[in-house]
Amino acid sequence: MEQFKLGLALFIFLAIPPVAKFMESVMVIHMHMQMPMLIIAGLLMAPFFQQRFPHFFEKWNQNGLPGILLFIIIMGYWLLPRTMDEALTLQAVEVFKFISLPFLAGVPLRDSWKKLSDFRKNTVITFFTVVFLGMGLLYILAPDQLCNNYLIIEQLTLGWAFVLTAIGMVIYLLYVAFVDPTQYE
Repeated sequence: MEQFKLGLALFIFLAIPPVAKFMESVMVIHMHMQMPMLIIAGLLMAPFFQQRFPHFFEKWNQNGLPGILLFIIIMGYWLLPRTMDEALTLQAVEVFKFISLPFLAGVPLRDSWKKLSDFRKNTVITFFTVVFLGMGLLYILAPDQLCNNYLIIEQLTLGWAFVLTAIGMVIYLLYVAFVDPTQYE
């Protein structure tokens, strides 16, 4: 219950208009801080929903694949430059962001991750590594402004943040592939 309270407090804090406006005013903070923090709020609130609706999660997310697929779809939607722009200009899209990221991405991720095998977990991380690298290159190499609400320099900064995140995931995957944790226990 403490995790749920912490997640709910984080969610409410992120939804406060001055906080949301500040985080959305800088492109890299919007994409790489606000959106992940909304997912983290969902991760923290997930045990509450798992205890309240155990049959739902057992029936619809038995092996973790439906939940992780929903997570990938929601993340894919929010990675689109047009979607980020619309979240700033259309109130309905902004509300959808605050519903979809914690409850349609964070909660299913928490429920699915422990059900996935190590191979499937690494496959998801590899998939996002490729996607983040592609998004980074798109934001860096695009000759035009992709988001009307942000400057081109912010677009370049976000692109490099995507590339650095992808490099971090590659380092993690190499670590998992070549280091045996049992040698250090």
